[in-house]
Amino acid sequence: MISLIKGDDPTLVAQAVAKEVDQLVGDGDKTLMVDELTEEQFVGDGGPPSVAALVTSAQTPPFLTERRIVVGRNLGIFTKKDDVAPLVRYLDDPTDTTDLVLVWERGANSPRLAAVPKPLKDALAAAGATELDAAPRGKGRKALLDQHLAEAAVRLDGGAKAAVADRLGDDVGRLSAVLDALTSTFGEGAGLTAGDVEPFLGEASDVPPWELTDAIDKGNIAVALDKLHRMMGGGERHALQILATLHGHYQRALALDGAAITSERDAAALLGMKGSTFPAKKALNLSRALGPTKLREVFGLLATADLGVRGATAIDTTTVMEVLVARLAALSRRR
Repeated sequence: MISLIKGDDPTLVAQAVAKEVDQLVGDGDKTLMVDELTEEQFVGDGGPPSVAALVTSAQTPPFLTERRIVVGRNLGIFTKKDDVAPLVRYLDDPTDTTDLVLVWERGANSPRLAAVPKPLKDALAAAGATELDAAPRGKGRKALLDQHLAEAAVRLDGGAKAAVADRLGDDVGRLSAVLDALTSTFGEGAGLTAGDVEPFLGEASDVPPWELTDAIDKGNIAVALDKLHRMMGGGERHALQILATLHGHYQRALALDGAAITSERDAAALLGMKGSTFPAKKALNLSRALGPTKLREVFGLLATADLGVRGATAIDTTTVMEVLVARLAALSRRR
């Protein structure tokens, strides 16, 4: 069996790898069956990273067991087709006594997680490998949360599930620890309400940027401020990062202002967006709702906030951002 687990959330990836390995080990002896290789083994004595050690391990026959489970971690350090060539060759004729778990995650010094090189992706598909996105975004992240809750040893009612989803936001990685604490406290099979789970949820976590911009566009000041606080608090996002998000959000609307656009497809083409046209539809609706006068106001507010965050006034950064978000939301409400 060959599988690829990928993701840019270390906690979620580690949980997915542990679950996969446990399923493969079953009732076997993990100490004899599993060989896990990390970036340290690939880098060696400081030379360029090599995947050779992983291939060698995968080709090694099992000892005192019927099968071997070889786990390759931190494979995101191999970004070029030449880097993964030995692994591609192995996948053309894999060892039938080895279960290979490839983990596409960042290395210690990787600034970002690169895409899987095409030759490796094609080789995995040809070998019949399974693929799991351990840290999906958007609807996929919600589906992952729902799956974890469904598999939990305790039973959460609708209110409890809503409380968990609201408090954890995008940080699904915290869920495992929360569920473990709930199981330890209340016992397996216990039915729990929102009041039961609330003390175990801790500080509100980060939310994706679109939740902030959606609240602003709807003119919901209270919700927009809550999303801002979660991004700056639980998400530890710097005010300049949030300003960049807001600037990009309104820049797309500005680009469509006055353009001869009749559909979201036309809007996507003008904005250079590929894939789903939904973001272009949102930008088009925002452009039409605000119009040139309000858009001019928006960029004035953004410029003032940018100066404030950079120290042009004695007002603290959080207050500057709160005023900005409240004014932007109020602008969306004004007709």
